[in-house]
Amino acid sequence: RPKISPAARKRAQELGVDLSQLSGEVISLADVEQAAAKKAAPAAAPHITPVARKMAEKLGVDWQQLTGTGSHGAICKEDVERAAQPEAAPVPATKPEPRTEPADFQTGMRRAIARAMARANADIPHYYLETRINMAPALAWLEGENQKRPLKDRLLTAVLLIKAVARALGEVPALNGYWRDDEHQPQEAIHIGFAIALRQGGLIAPAIHHADLKSLDELMAALRDLIMRTRNGRLRGSEMTDATITLTNLGDLGVEKVFGVIYPPQVALVGFGKISDQVWVENGMIGVRPVLTATLAADHRATDGRIGGKFLDLLKKYLEEPAWMGQQ
Repeated sequence: RPKISPAARKRAQELGVDLSQLSGEVISLADVEQAAAKKAAPAAAPHITPVARKMAEKLGVDWQQLTGTGSHGAICKEDVERAAQPEAAPVPATKPEPRTEPADFQTGMRRAIARAMARANADIPHYYLETRINMAPALAWLEGENQKRPLKDRLLTAVLLIKAVARALGEVPALNGYWRDDEHQPQEAIHIGFAIALRQGGLIAPAIHHADLKSLDELMAALRDLIMRTRNGRLRGSEMTDATITLTNLGDLGVEKVFGVIYPPQVALVGFGKISDQVWVENGMIGVRPVLTATLAADHRATDGRIGGKFLDLLKKYLEEPAWMGQQ
């Protein structure tokens, strides 16, 4: 039986949407709006460039729901790229709902995060490592997987990153944990804090609990739900305090590399930039591949460069050899 948020249930009543006809583990406000839109008279399809259309099919983006920013309102490649990223995914416009939190809830949260970041930058001896990852195998695997799925069940690249980070942490547990009371405290449970953009600006990183035990579909559902509740100010307290490591993906903003500040008491942060075509040498042959730069910020009190290097090496391996993802 799917989970239905109170807001989604209320909106369904307003729009006359039969919730029993919708599928998925979690039915959100966006799902209800989309179902209502399908009942309405069809509008003329927006114009999309051939390159953008091909990219939309590859990434599993429903381009007919996008607003074009190109010439004469055409949907261009950049519109599709933004829609494919969780932090920039378009959300159907809805009537503002009554706040369930104080008006300054997220402002206060941002202030608390700012204080923690200032303290972390001063107190934590950071070290940074980076590696380049050939994403061609992962993107090809994702394209093939999404072709077998209905549009609503398709996966985003971000889910592969979460899955690979979780698996690598299972083999390098020293990076998964806290520094408290002047001692390193590795944690068995892997709760990945995923950085999400707030509508009024700023980032927070609520936790996806037990990320290593979740399938790709479960991670996708959890990510969608977390993004929706983050932007509506409806996070649970445990989601703000339980993260054992943070993952931030700024590729949708055109960032090449991410050198983040560790959120205390965590001891590591994994950053991803954009996937871009770069020169790549393989088996003595020079070619061009879609390449992603992954970075690790780690606390030198808890680990050293050798441990951090092992983690990045495993992360690279799991993304360049993605067949295992379909078996978990």
